[in-house]
Amino acid sequence: MIYLDYSATTPISYDVLDSYDKASKEFIGNPNSLHGLGIKSKELISSATKQISELLGTSEQEIIYTSGATESNNMALIGVALARKKMGNHIIVSKLEHPSIYKICDYLKELGFLISYVDNDSDGLVNFEDLKNKIRAETILVSICAVNSELGIREPLKMIRQIIKKENPNIIFHSDMTQALGKIPVIVKDVDLASFSLHKIYGPKGIGLLYKSNLVKLVPIIHGSSKDNELRAGTPAVALIAAAAKAIRLGIQDLDRKETFIKKLNEKIVEDFNNYDGITINSTKYSIPHILNVSLKGIKPETFVHAMEEYEIYLGTNTACSSGDVSPTIMALYDDKERAISTIRISLSYLTTTEEINRFLNCFSIVYKKLGSLNMVN
Repeated sequence: MIYLDYSATTPISYDVLDSYDKASKEFIGNPNSLHGLGIKSKELISSATKQISELLGTSEQEIIYTSGATESNNMALIGVALARKKMGNHIIVSKLEHPSIYKICDYLKELGFLISYVDNDSDGLVNFEDLKNKIRAETILVSICAVNSELGIREPLKMIRQIIKKENPNIIFHSDMTQALGKIPVIVKDVDLASFSLHKIYGPKGIGLLYKSNLVKLVPIIHGSSKDNELRAGTPAVALIAAAAKAIRLGIQDLDRKETFIKKLNEKIVEDFNNYDGITINSTKYSIPHILNVSLKGIKPETFVHAMEEYEIYLGTNTACSSGDVSPTIMALYDDKERAISTIRISLSYLTTTEEINRFLNCFSIVYKKLGSLNMVN
């Protein structure tokens, strides 16, 4: 099997799984309970939170556990909107966000909030002038992802923050950093809120984080009984939290070495694809090497993905949460529907081997020629 869909999800690391297994067996108490077992579980959460805060450069009080990035995005955007609705009703997002952001914005529109979509340049970076022009006195929130999930475009968050705060210092700046953590250095202090999902960095599914600056106030969107966490009531997932700390610690190790290796794999694929007339590289110079997006002229991406699956090679189309749809990212960059409906996403890992890429390219050639010839006949 050759897995090339790491941006959709990653296999859980054996070391992370070991931490989860041990915590599940040894820390059985409810952290909200007052007895010894509950206290033991609570102490494990405190230890994990301390480790995560040190790794991300935050305080422990700024870490909120969620079920994943989608919940973190909801908590951030809806929480800010409701907390600051008396200050304004205007929100700005980029055109390169994960679908969950747009679904949240649709919901906020129903509540009376106004959404503006900032333009990007031809390489996918946020257009600074357009961002400046869209900021108003009533703007309360800006949300721009750190790394786009389809093309891997990396946004200059620090510079974007400077623009936002200069135009209106009261604006809260959120970033979905799901595709950034474990791939590039992450500086959460560049933003006020940041969303993460641990299954993207070899952690378990069902656990995510929201970094929330102590200066930011949110209205809870989940209600219940919880004396220690007013933003997310319920019983904390002890084993998942322990596994999250391990996944982050391992995930951010040796980033430069991992990136150098992945870049060589990316370049090898691009060099091969340049020999095909019907393949267009969609990734830009600001795309991280972990994500390579291409369009296959005249070939349906789902057909190609299933054909490659027969060789036990697994690719993605666009982001996993909207597979098969027209790519909004490609439309935003290139305004080309044919290009946007024929994309495949190859996402690489430091676990990927050169041998796997060689086999992938051989099988790719076979499938591409076969499907291409069928398209010419039709």
